[in-house]
Parts: sequence; structure tokens; C-alpha cells
Amino acid sequence: MSRILFLAWQDPVGRRWYAIGRLSSERGKYKFAYTGGVLGALETGRFDAIPSFPDVHTVYEADELFPLFSNRVLSQSRPEYREMLHWLSVPETEYDPVAILARTGGRRATDSFEVFPCPELVDGDVYQLHFLVHGLSHMPPEAVARSERLKPGERLLVMRDIQNPQDKLALLLRTAEQYSGDMHLVGYCPRYLREGFLTLIDEGSSPVVSVVRVNPSPAPVQFRVLCRVEMRWPKGFEPFAGYDYQPLVGSTSLQEIHQHG
Repeated sequence: MSRILFLAWQDPVGRRWYAIGRLSSERGKYKFAYTGGVLGALETGRFDAIPSFPDVHTVYEADELFPLFSNRVLSQSRPEYREMLHWLSVPETEYDPVAILARTGGRRATDSFEVFPCPELVDGDVYQLHFLVHGLSHMPPEAVARSERLKPGERLLVMRDIQNPQDKLALLLRTAEQYSGDMHLVGYCPRYLREGFLTLIDEGSSPVVSVVRVNPSPAPVQFRVLCRVEMRWPKGFEPFAGYDYQPLVGSTSLQEIHQHG
């Protein structure tokens, strides 16, 4: 099965995120290519080609996952490794570093990179994706407490946060009123989902977000709530089809990859 991850870089000055590359894996082979978004990153004057991928017009191939990505996956020898797989709902018998990265985002305090997955086509025009709820650490105590009471299968609703001073396109998640007065914010959608979610909302439809599992303390707060989203996108819509997400060389559409995956 083909898997696709995008690599994003955050400008340390403007704080804008740029999609700069795409990693694909299939049958134990890995490919990395820069995408159109890298040109915007280069124009800031604060981004240079990654040393291990020095030419932005080359497709890099390897039999093992590139160190830039493998170093973002918790080592199997670490004592907390099995617990982390449990938090992410990844079967221990199906070790796949790309699948782990798709759920964790691979953030590190030592650089400005993050990875995010492309939704997977599961049935006709239905795409599916797992994600961890973002921003819970910035929520008030009552929101954190309500998040800890979420149940697997519970529906969460998506709402715009249009007056957010940091991000006017931010999308909040709230409870779906399981009981009277149950209207609690429980975090944010990852920003990479905004384009697809907003497309659905503007089309009069909506993504279906449900809780997969809740990981109570001592799990880190960024691992607290794992969700699944299913999206039935309009005919002809393709996720991450814009120029910023397409390889500068050897371009293959995501739809073609899904069809042959």
C-alpha cells in the first residue's frame, strides 16, 4: 500500500508554514521530492535546501527511510515505545515508521519541520485520516477535563474560529451535546486539514469526526485524544492537489497514486 507524507517548514520570523516536500513509501521503497511550496520557502531567504537533499530538482530514492524522517520516530528500543503505539492505536505487529509519523507529526524542538499525511481513499469518494487533537494544552482546565471523558466513537463537531488573532482560518473541535449543556471545546483540528474541511463546509457538507481513543495522564497532552475523520469530497476534488504539494520533478497526481496503491 502506498503512503504519502508531506514535509512542512515553518518560517521562524513570519511563522508561516510551507509545504516543501513529499515522502512516499511503497513496498519497502522510499522516495522524497521537493514540492512547489519550497520555492516560497526559498524566497524568504531563511530556508536553504536540506543538506541530505541538496538539489530541489532531484527525486531521492532509498531502500531505508531517510534519516530526516527516521530520526523523528521513537526507537523500538525505548521503554515507552510500546506505550506510544498504544496511544496512537497502531498495531505492534504492523510496525510502519511512516504510519507512526503520520499520526505524531514528527515535531522536534531542534528544528522547524513537521510532517503530515495525505488522506487515504477508502471507498469511492470517501477519504479517511487519523489525527491527534491539537491545542489542548492551551485550553482551560474544564476543556481538558471534558476531553478526558470522551468515549471511543463519540462525535466531535467542527466550527470556525474566525476571530482567532493568531489564525483566522483555525478550526475548533467541540462536543456534540451528549447531554444537556454539553458544549465544550476540546481542541483544534490540525491546520493541514483546513483546506479539505473548509471545502466541505462551503459545499454544504461536513467532515465526520469521531473519537478513536483517549489516552489519560501520564500520556503527554499532545497524545491525549486520537480521532478519525471521514470526508466525502465533491466529485473532481482531490486533496492537496495544488502546486505547493506537487513534486517539482517526476510529478504524479495523488489520485493516480491512490488508484494504484
